[in-house]
Amino acid sequence: MTIEFIGMIHHRHASEIHPPGSLIFDRGYVRDFAQAAEAAGFDRVLVGYFSDGPDGFLLSAYAASHTERLGFLLAHRPGFVAPTLAARKFATLDQVTGGRAAIHVISGGDDVDQLRDGDTLPKDERYARTDEYVHILKRIWTETGPVDHAGKYYRFAGASTAMRCVQQPRIPIYFGGASDAAIAVAGRHADVYALWGETHEQVRELTARVRAAAELHGREVRFSLSFRPILAPTEDEAWARAEQIKQRIIALRAKAGLGAREPANEGSRRLLAAAARGERLDKRLWTGAALATGARGNTTSLVGTPLQVAEALCEYHDLGVTTFLIRGFDPLDDAIEYGRSLLPLTRQLIADRTRMAAE
Repeated sequence: MTIEFIGMIHHRHASEIHPPGSLIFDRGYVRDFAQAAEAAGFDRVLVGYFSDGPDGFLLSAYAASHTERLGFLLAHRPGFVAPTLAARKFATLDQVTGGRAAIHVISGGDDVDQLRDGDTLPKDERYARTDEYVHILKRIWTETGPVDHAGKYYRFAGASTAMRCVQQPRIPIYFGGASDAAIAVAGRHADVYALWGETHEQVRELTARVRAAAELHGREVRFSLSFRPILAPTEDEAWARAEQIKQRIIALRAKAGLGAREPANEGSRRLLAAAARGERLDKRLWTGAALATGARGNTTSLVGTPLQVAEALCEYHDLGVTTFLIRGFDPLDDAIEYGRSLLPLTRQLIADRTRMAAE
């Protein structure tokens, strides 16, 4: 199985341990990060969706203009842009970047954030809308001639299929969401199903459910897993750094008056369920930051030396994970360090294990 590494590009320097400055869109940072990720050997970078952030299509196009090979995985929430227009926008981005675009479909798990962009649909209905939305995208990207559609959420006639993707038959579709409704949609549409960083047991359980959902439609799905690797020259130093990160998060959240909030999505609840079992699980999985933040987003880590973390990634690869979405709490510096050590080590270990298994 091939392995893919995805980073995450931000529109400015910020993380759970680095409060953002007043500059909303830092062009120099975007350029430097994109070039650093490409030099580090990342295959793609995720461009997140934020109700208070810059437009991801334009950010991706700008970053792509400063790179040659790096791919862009653009998070997209169905419901705010008509699917016919979204299909043209993604195909255009694929053309502009020379075949480097992909879509990460996120139906939206936070009612408060959805409402900021005017979405009032309840969660299960959002997944029903997503199902129809992605079905339309796939039709427009792959069919020839005008497309007609009459569904519950969208109705149109004669939609153009002229704007084609460079990648054939279409750009890759990544999909996130851990609820039953999300898994059903993933089984119908996802090329890659994305999990947050969970225990081995949780990964086995969730991937089995997604595989079963895909089999109902005669499909196969690849899997992506997200982590925040914390590296240091020795294991003790790595765990000490993890503790420093946790204390920094706690201090900054207290200063900002941010308290605990019941998670709005199933993915966060799964991370907190793991955290309830302890901060250190499966030897290298660290849940301290997830617990400190209420598991808002991808907040679990693998902790250790670069070799130890690479070995831990290989264990997940053995469970069928072929894509790793990794980003650090020091985003730019960590991306550079991953390129020096973690990415090449992991690729080499997996190549060695694959060769040995074939002998």
